[in-house]
Amino acid sequence: PGTIALRPSTFMAAIGDWCRSLGLAGFEKLYFLNGHGGNVATIDAAFSELYAEATYAQRNRGFACKQKNWWELKGVFALANRQFPTGHGSHATPSEIAVTQWGYPDSIKSANYAPQIAPTGPIREALDFRARYPDGRMGSDPGQATPDKGGELVSTAVAALIEDVAAFSAEAAPAS
Repeated sequence: PGTIALRPSTFMAAIGDWCRSLGLAGFEKLYFLNGHGGNVATIDAAFSELYAEATYAQRNRGFACKQKNWWELKGVFALANRQFPTGHGSHATPSEIAVTQWGYPDSIKSANYAPQIAPTGPIREALDFRARYPDGRMGSDPGQATPDKGGELVSTAVAALIEDVAAFSAEAAPAS
């Protein structure tokens, strides 16, 4: 078990190819719902590269891109802070775990960990991260997570996502 990792440059190239391909197919609005903080800068940089490409070619891009992080959807972070006023942290958070528990209730596992609230600090390369945060937690106490809290978060996120996508769709289309 493990994760598949892409270099930021590879991920940016993939995003660029996806967006160009969708643009050629006639899509004018490209909405990226992000679920991982480590992707934020790379997605933003990929969008900047696409817009710069059009700018230097003295043409309009033909499509608009938007990234939204699920935890930034209206009401989600406030709800998470109410549910988890202490020990929410920034990685392996109880809100992330609760959403996963809600989606996969038959896969819930518990573990003993110490300290109850993990330390926090910088994020660098993978080996440094593992040395600083061996269990993956940053400032968090995921033991607070429950499927019910996850369901509340998902309901709030879905309602806000529908609003956010509708607002993005209603923006004036890019000039051709």
